Amino acid sequence: MKRLTLSSLLAVAILSGCSSTEEVVPDVPPSELYATAQQALQSGSWTTAIERLETLDSRYPFGAYSEQVQLDLIYAYYKNDDLALGEATIDRFNRLNPAHEKADWVLYMRGLTSMAQDRSFMHDLFNIDRHDRDPEPARKAFRDFKRLLERYPNSRYAADAQARMVFLKNRLADYELAAADFYLRREAWVAAVNRSQLIQREYPNTKAARQSLLIMESAYEKLGLSEPLENTRKLIALNPI
Repeated sequence: MKRLTLSSLLAVAILSGCSSTEEVVPDVPPSELYATAQQALQSGSWTTAIERLETLDSRYPFGAYSEQVQLDLIYAYYKNDDLALGEATIDRFNRLNPAHEKADWVLYMRGLTSMAQDRSFMHDLFNIDRHDRDPEPARKAFRDFKRLLERYPNSRYAADAQARMVFLKNRLADYELAAADFYLRREAWVAAVNRSQLIQREYPNTKAARQSLLIMESAYEKLGLSEPLENTRKLIALNPI
């Protein structure tokens, strides 16, 4: 079997995208259109579901299915990895329905959508773990889940949001650790210490916080600061990795 190269994988992706043609959604009653959208959602046919739902949304923006169509679109966009469209639909829904009974679910989906933006196709394809990539989507997701717990502590999504916050906290701490290590390798000793202290302050009880002590130890040793070095070594002994 021939080995697939990166260029061939990308070519397949491009060709498959170009070969698809936009389907014309038939002019049928909204109830029938919504029923076919639901069938597509249940079968995992996200593209078909999105086509039907977008058609409903554009043809009947104030119809009986309006709110549910937007909620379904939020979910379908997320599942289809149309994350920017999902985020825009969430913003629109919140603007039009600020006190909706499913507001906790919408906030949960915002967190999931932001969290999904914290990766890329290439990272997934080659199983690459890049702690040094831009963490802004992870920060957004963390804020969304935190807001969910604050506003809706009894929500059915609260437990999962809390678990995801633990993962995200470690992700953000790992990013700061990569930055501290970068400064250490560049012999920017003070910057390495400052970044390590930020990790310990903002993300305590993480593996990165314990690992940052080793960076501080090296930096203090290079700076010739005996007292901070001794204190750091004591902390390392009390917080083994």
